[in-house]
Amino acid sequence: MAVGTTVRRGAGLLATALRLVGTLIVAVLVIHIVLTLLDANPGNGLTQVVRDLADYFNLGLNNLFLPAEPKLAVTLNYGTAAIIWLVITTVVVKLVRRVG
Repeated sequence: MAVGTTVRRGAGLLATALRLVGTLIVAVLVIHIVLTLLDANPGNGLTQVVRDLADYFNLGLNNLFLPAEPKLAVTLNYGTAAIIWLVITTVVVKLVRRVG
């Protein structure tokens, strides 16, 4: 097998792994928004895990917008973080594929 083929295959695998990780991060942020909008029990274990993960991946944007309505604040702040993660993931995956 040629070296170029191996590099392309490795870059393809790396790009796929990065896309998966980015998609999972976006999913966590969106699930947190949905759970908040649906008034999920904040004491529930699943809700706490999702909230903790969303807080970890929110890029420090949990107080970017400060509307009076808390649900709107979560939607705007975590939604913005989700969009940014989606853009970052797309750009990084394209760069990895191009380099490979």
